[in-house]
Amino acid sequence: MKYTITGATGHLGTQIVQALAKLVPATQLNLGVHTVSKAAAFQAQGMMVTGMDYQDVASLKPVVADSDVLIYIPSKSHDSYSRVTEFEHVLAAAETSRVKHLLVMGFIADQVDNPFSLSAFYGYVPRRLAASNLSYTIIRNALYADPLVPYLPELVERQNVIYPMGDQALSFISQADSAAAFAKVATTPALRQSGRIYTLTQPRHYTMPALAAVLSNVSGHKIGYQPVSLAEFKALYNQGDEGQMLASMYAGGAQGLLATVSDDYEIIMGHTAQSLPAFLQTELAKD
Repeated sequence: MKYTITGATGHLGTQIVQALAKLVPATQLNLGVHTVSKAAAFQAQGMMVTGMDYQDVASLKPVVADSDVLIYIPSKSHDSYSRVTEFEHVLAAAETSRVKHLLVMGFIADQVDNPFSLSAFYGYVPRRLAASNLSYTIIRNALYADPLVPYLPELVERQNVIYPMGDQALSFISQADSAAAFAKVATTPALRQSGRIYTLTQPRHYTMPALAAVLSNVSGHKIGYQPVSLAEFKALYNQGDEGQMLASMYAGGAQGLLATVSDDYEIIMGHTAQSLPAFLQTELAKD
């Protein structure tokens, strides 16, 4: 078997590679990366590491060629047009390079009426794959729980969660749980059903007061809920020009479009995903 993972040195990609390495020999793992030196540790374990560029179909073809499973992790671009363009390049390479099955990362903010700036891309993915000649599976993630850990000191200082969400809820999944599910689907033929879409979430979602209560409990500090406006949120978190993307995501959240809860993780793994309180307690104990 040949398992190819693009974006293999990113946050999720790295954890998917690590999860796969627990299930299959390292020699079956083929990593497509932008910077080969960042994958030196994987290369030392016997994994194939090859440089590639999402914007260059010619560089993608030899990386994905003859893959039994190709796991596509999108790049960290902030607009749908850029991501659709790179996705088309990946599809062009996959369709002409004998890829047997494509496993694609999705996101729950893919509804047709979602104002999230990347919603168009995530909505495009299943429709475009349905029109292709590829066998494929999509795994949609909820919001990653991981950023809450480094964000917690700021929330303690503010004494409030400030997401502009109104009375709506958010659902989460940890990157480690997501990676484990990707690896399990990739290596389990019965789960790689063509056209199947899985949605990964923890067992429940959280309104902002409920999220504030969890954060208060794990931090030992009283945290409430005092939302800022979308414009304020955009200005506060515009590092790397991400402000508009983040604000648009919570605009969708305020419409109830980030509250999805699914039991697909349990279907894949045989147990529920780690709860948000348990995840936060585990991560904070590492410090």
